[in-house]
Parts: sequence; structure tokens; C-alpha cells
Amino acid sequence: MRSVTLIIDKRPVLSIKYKKLLEGENNTVLITKDLISSIKLIQDTEPDLIIISDSIDNDLSDYCKKIRALTYNMRPIIVATSKSAEVDDRLKVLESGADDFISEPVNTKEFVMRMKAHLRREYESNLDIKKLLPNKNYSMRAIKRILSKNEPWACLFISIENFYCYRESYTELASDKLLQTFCAIVFSTLSNEDYIGSLSENEFLIITNQLKAEKIANFLTCAFDSVVSKFYTPEDNKRGYVIMNGDDIAGRRFNFAHTTIGIVTNEFNMYDNPTQLINDLVHIHNMAEMHTKSNYLIERAKITGKNSVYQREINNSVVVYEKDDAMKVLLQTILEIQGCEYTEISGEEDFEKIQKIPAVMIIDAGEEETLSGLDFCQKLRKNNFYNSVKIIVTSSLHDKEKVLNSGADVYLPKPYELQYLIKLVNDFIKEINR
Repeated sequence: MRSVTLIIDKRPVLSIKYKKLLEGENNTVLITKDLISSIKLIQDTEPDLIIISDSIDNDLSDYCKKIRALTYNMRPIIVATSKSAEVDDRLKVLESGADDFISEPVNTKEFVMRMKAHLRREYESNLDIKKLLPNKNYSMRAIKRILSKNEPWACLFISIENFYCYRESYTELASDKLLQTFCAIVFSTLSNEDYIGSLSENEFLIITNQLKAEKIANFLTCAFDSVVSKFYTPEDNKRGYVIMNGDDIAGRRFNFAHTTIGIVTNEFNMYDNPTQLINDLVHIHNMAEMHTKSNYLIERAKITGKNSVYQREINNSVVVYEKDDAMKVLLQTILEIQGCEYTEISGEEDFEKIQKIPAVMIIDAGEEETLSGLDFCQKLRKNNFYNSVKIIVTSSLHDKEKVLNSGADVYLPKPYELQYLIKLVNDFIKEINR
């Protein structure tokens, strides 16, 4: 992203001279003459560097205080320029919030190198060292700048799904390698005009032009899916998923890491603030998410009826397949207390009882000799209608892999704590309704 430098100076000749010295392919220089006109520029662009001259009407130290108060949440570098070379004047201005003081007339080469050093320090202070990318604060600043311009743009919100599960299973060192590989793939698709920054540890923001956005997303999804298997063991690759270990996640099945991308442009909508844009990006991104492979979705022109409103229904339906009558009564009581919509079935013949696709199914694996519940789970997974359902299999058979291979999302050995089962159900309901 290009840096932004704001020069506040009443002298047209010198301010233009400074602009020519500092402006380049990596730095945009703006000029304003007073505090009033500079306020909007500061709020819209959040400049990295502000150069204030004592040619302004106000006292220079007071001016630095006002600018610092105005920019407390973004903390730009403030450089004061003055005809005075007095030590007291320097100290007063530096004490008022300036980061540097330069006496005029300036040495051209020294002036340019000082400003470049300040801009470099500002950029590096906002850098995520692990990924070598600008952090979230800098990314939000980049969004503000594109919203302040009347130019076409596209934003990509990118995440690595199942990243924290990968870290839990394969250690932090392996997850860092995964991140660095992903970043290398992203860098290979971008040019100097594009911006890439971090929003969180496994979330990224790309700002580019509208023509390139979908090509970038298409390449990233294909490239990442082609290399991600190299980050897993042969056993996990053969199985096709990861079996988690640990107190809270033991027996849970997680799919491999993949990337999901949501794309928003200003072709159809105009955005007033970064929050509005981020909300739309997250919404498109969530719609694009698939459980097992990478995918992207780009915003298109709306074809819904004008002023139409869609109220999403919360799916809290839980279907239970359990042979033990006492356990059935207990599960029904507890699930209904939790506010779940409870349905009980005894086999395929009871499918007509299911009025809608449930959020969660709790299936008893059955007796060790027959394991009818596992057969039932396999048939469910072969039915595309139930692909999105989260399945918890309870079993007295202590063969975690066999249970998960049947299509279960979680293996829960009997006897189990009801409190843990309820936690799993609530977590899955939240995930389904996200």
C-alpha cells in the first residue's frame, strides 16, 4: 500500500517543493493550508506522516497538540519544520507531540532521507513479524483510504479454515510453516499496486482492482488445495481427516485446512465506513464456506425483490437414535430444557418424522456384534440431503477410527458426561447457524 504524507503549510512554493521531493510510487503527498481543511483529510486518509510548518497562523506547539489529540487512535509521525533554530523552540514543539523538528532552510538530501526513515519506522511498527504483513490496524487504514477515493476497487476477505485445529494437532511450528506457505502463494499473485494485510492470525485482506479479484481468488483456492496435503501425515492423508486429542476435543473429527474467500467491490454498492464494508465481506465469506475444500464467492448485482426482507430461521433441531429407553427419556428432558427441538427415531423407517434437516443427530452405535448405529450413520452420509448435519456417535465400542470412518463428526465413548454432550450439541448448533 502506498504511504500517505500530509503537508500542512501556507507557503505554496515550499509546500510544492516538499511534495515533489517526497512523492513517488510508494508515497502519496497531500497539501493543505490550515487545521480546518486538514481535519477531513486526516480522518479520511489517516496519513502515516504529517509535516507541519510554522507558517500557519497558530502557534506551532499548540498545533502539534491539536493534531496529536485528533489522531490519538492512529498515531501518525508528526514532523515540525521551522525557521527557528533555538533549542527552547525545538524542545517545546517536541514536548507538544512532534516526533521530529527540522530547521529551515532544509538540506534536501537529509530531508528526504529523514522522511523515508520515519515512513519506514511507521510501516515496520505495524508489521506482523511472523507473516511479514501489515497488521489489522494498518489494514483498516488501507480500507479507509480506498473509501475516500472515487475509484473502482475490490476487497478479498480470506481465511484459512480449520487452522487452529491444525495447530492443536501438529504444533505451532508446523502451523507457522503453513501460514508462511500460504503467504508465499498470495504474494505470487499480487503486483505492487495491490495491498495484502492481516486481519487476524488466519485471516487476510487483499485490496486490488475489480478485473483481477476473481482471478486471484480462483488461483488461491486451487493452489492451496494442491499443496495442503503435504502438511499432513500419510496416515491422516489416507484417512482423509484428522482425529483430535485433548480434554475438550478428544474424539472429534476435523477436516483438512482449506481457504475461503469472500469478494466485495464498489461496482454495486457504495460504502460509508470500514465497518460496513467488513460486515459485507464477512457475510459473503460465510456464504462461500464449504466444509472440506476451498471456495470463493464474489458479490453480484442483487436480483431480489425491492425492499424484500428475509428472516433467517434458527435451526436448533436435534434428532436422537437411541436404543436405551431410559437414556432416550433423559436426553429428551435435557435437550428440551436447553431449548432444542427434539425428535426421536428408531431407524430409517422413521425418517418421515423428521420435518426438516436437523442441526445435530445423536446416534447410538448399538451392540458390538451388530453396530447397527454405524451402518445407519454411513447411510446418512451417503444421502446428500443430510450432508450438513453434525453427527455425534455414542458407543461402548472403543474404536475411535472405526466410528469416525462411518461419517461421525464426534466419537463419544460410553459412559459419557451429559454436560459434555450438551456442550457439543450447543457448539454444533452455533456452527450450523453461523
